[in-house]
Amino acid sequence: MSTTPKIFSFFAGSGFLDLGFETTGFNIVYVNEIFSPFMEAYRYSRNVMNLPSPEYGYHYGEEGDVTKLTEGLQALRLQELLKDCRKSTDIVGFIGGPPCPDFSVGGKNRGHLGDNGKISASYVELICQQQPDFFLFENVKGLWKTKKHRLFFEALKKSLKKAGYVLIERLINAIEYGVPQDRDRIILLGFRSQLIKDIGIELEKENVLPEGAFPWKKYIFHPRDKVFSYTWCQSQPFKEDSILSCPDGIPQELTVEYWFRKNDVLNHPNAGHYFQPRAGMKKFVTIDEGDDSKKSFKRLHRWRYSPTACYGNNEVHLHPYKVRRISAAEALAIQSLPANFVLPENMSLTNMFKTIGNGVPYLASKALAQTILEFLAIYNKNYFALTSLTKLNVS
Repeated sequence: MSTTPKIFSFFAGSGFLDLGFETTGFNIVYVNEIFSPFMEAYRYSRNVMNLPSPEYGYHYGEEGDVTKLTEGLQALRLQELLKDCRKSTDIVGFIGGPPCPDFSVGGKNRGHLGDNGKISASYVELICQQQPDFFLFENVKGLWKTKKHRLFFEALKKSLKKAGYVLIERLINAIEYGVPQDRDRIILLGFRSQLIKDIGIELEKENVLPEGAFPWKKYIFHPRDKVFSYTWCQSQPFKEDSILSCPDGIPQELTVEYWFRKNDVLNHPNAGHYFQPRAGMKKFVTIDEGDDSKKSFKRLHRWRYSPTACYGNNEVHLHPYKVRRISAAEALAIQSLPANFVLPENMSLTNMFKTIGNGVPYLASKALAQTILEFLAIYNKNYFALTSLTKLNVS
């Protein structure tokens, strides 16, 4: 039996979260995404990167509707796939970040009553019903921090605990993992209580891991307190194609310009994919480099990290030293994607920027996957030790 944990991915988008897990050592065997253009981009990017197709296929359109996976034949079909998966692996996990506009302060803010809010409840119901060995639930900070949404979040956790999961959560910032972006997200992880017992961890409180048991900080290379204490560049007058040296005393690898160069964005296949302004470019040249004080028309600073990569709701991010909006190639770099990650040429600009903004930054995903894998490795060691001991006793 394989010791490689297998993953069922939900709300996969174009696969940023999945890619982090894949490149860490997990095997993505099932991919779910309701919006067909995102799934097409997922398949296209994997093909370009020579990554294998999932064993149980791509599920999109009506098949990708998570709200229907807990009912009737679809629930039974998923149950059968999980049974088949367990024949070849010890551990099966669910990962996903349900759509979040209903919990975002800058979004619809309708909470659990909104369409997207209801999808979060459906994902939790699916986990409780299908009982994977562990799960990851990712969402915006508003679900965790905003008072009216927090009650819903706590209700979700209560359901998961009742279903037998030991929970742990953390508000992460993508910049901690080397992403050139200030992006807060709540991460909720759950592990089957039997798995926790097999690992040998004693619970101080029912269904909650003791402090320090999960190695959250192992792959944090830039603690947020330290990152935000640096003297970062402030706004300065915009000048097209200007040259500006990186100042001393800041971590260059967390800057927009570092990633633009690292990914060679001007020669990337998605370099020409950016919105052209309908009303001309007069407004573009009046905004200082680094002025991100407004909700929209934020100009990035080349030697600073980007604000949250969010390109919906009329958010416009301008290139630091060019008279245009940033390109899809540049947005992918800000999300820390590898240089060979490419979106399809025929994908609409709206869908390109929507899928980029929705995605979990690659380096954050990779760090989370490494942390989970290290935690699960304890189980594998104990599992093999127990198996060997049993064989010895039998003989």
